[in-house]
Order: sequence, then structure tokens, then C-alpha cells
Amino acid sequence: MPPPPLSRRDVLRLGGAGLAACLAGCAGGASGEIEPQPRKARLASRPLGGGNEALEPGTYPLKLRTGRDGLLYVPRCPRRSPTPLVVMLHGAGGSSTRAIRFLSDLSDQAGFLVLCPDSRGSTWDAITGEFGPDVEFIDRALAQTFSRCGVDRRRLAVAGFSDGATYALALARANGDLFTHAIAFSPGFLLPVDAHGLPRLFISHGVNDQVLPIDRASRAMVPELRAAAYRVAYREFDGGHGVPPAIARKAVEWYLDASNFPTSRVLSECPAT
Repeated sequence: MPPPPLSRRDVLRLGGAGLAACLAGCAGGASGEIEPQPRKARLASRPLGGGNEALEPGTYPLKLRTGRDGLLYVPRCPRRSPTPLVVMLHGAGGSSTRAIRFLSDLSDQAGFLVLCPDSRGSTWDAITGEFGPDVEFIDRALAQTFSRCGVDRRRLAVAGFSDGATYALALARANGDLFTHAIAFSPGFLLPVDAHGLPRLFISHGVNDQVLPIDRASRAMVPELRAAAYRVAYREFDGGHGVPPAIARKAVEWYLDASNFPTSRVLSECPAT
């Protein structure tokens, strides 16, 4: 019999090094222990078809809030217009700065925008409570991005690591009429949401993950998602709680389709900045 999935109660019972590991990037919460908040998980912002700013390549603070805010990354050489967008959500205790560094090289190579909002607290609201302030802030960040950049409606992804992956899967399922893809690196559990649409899902997990053990996380979640008719690309790797470069690249290839992300493409094709 497989072990039960991780629950929020499991996280709260952790002490010492276990609690520190959770604060560094673990997710907690079982779908049966958290009341669904379907309306609060919904996003209202939608791509406008064309942005009103000609942004140069680089990193732009959102300037939506003082303190914890977020960043928008414009690649060195966008490959098409409108441009694909990935909303990248950091792990617990993380930040948009770390998330941008994680995807910026792949963004430059493949030519997609990256939006990295900061969570309002140390992790995303519904991980330990209810959907609310983080959904509202992400909606504002998306509205700003859509007003500034022409975003491709056919390639609009939400991605995340650990707690961010758990939250990304929830937002994607609740907003499948907005997000076409979701990428979840080492998620912990499925937050209950009122599903809208069927976005394509990519999930990866390390077989030696000691923070979010694979048997109680992704190996339990993937069959449940597939049973709910989601198309899931699932990759396990020999490692712990992290994202190997090869897995990150595989996720981007899947997101943009291999034909749009040839391995021969090099940064020298783009003008120097």
C-alpha cells in the first residue's frame, strides 16, 4: 500500500531541522484538510493582444508594492511576437530574484518572457491558509505585463518549485482558460480548486527527495491528475529536492515544443546588449 500523501499537519508537526527544511522550500497540505476556495483562486487578467511599451532586454522591477514585489525579465532576443510568457513562482522562503536567475538563461535562448512575483508572506497563501492576497497580487502583475508586452495566448505558462510548484498547479487548474501550460518542479500536494479548462502539465521530482518524498508527493498526484483528464508529462530524476539543468531544459522544450527550441540555437545570434 502506498504511503499517504503529505498533509499540512505533517508540516506543522515537524521540528528542528525538519521545520527548517520546510521553510527553505517544502510544501504541506492535503486536499482533504483544506477547504476549497474556488472564487479566490480565479484570475481576471487576460492578454490584450499587444503591449504598449517597447521594452529593451533586461530585468524590470514591477514596482507594484514596496518591500516584496516582483520582476519581469525580457529576453535578449524574443523569437516571435506575440511572445510566450512563463509566470515563475519561487519556493518557500524564496524570492523573485532567485526565480529570475533560474530561468533567465533559458529565457534568452528560447525567447520567452518571465514574470516572477514575490509571495506576500514567506510562502504562498493557500499553502497554509486560503487563497487571497497572493492571487490578487499575481493578477495585478499579470495585468501590468499584458499592458506592457504582447503575450502569446497559446503559450502562457505558470511554473514553480516546491511550494511554488504546488501553487502553480492550483492556479493552472483554477485558470485553465488563461494558462495553457503548467510546470511543477518537485510539488508537494494538490490544493483543491474549482477547475476551469485542462491546461497541459509538466511535473518533475527527484527520487531521493528528503523534503517532499516522491512517493507521497508526485507519485500520488500524477495518477490523480491523469484520472481527471489532464495531459501530464512526468519526469523523475536521480537526485533530491532541486531542479537539475537538464530537467529545466526539458521542461522548456516541452512548453515551447522541441521544434521551437532547437539545441543548435546559440546566444551569438542575438545582438550584444
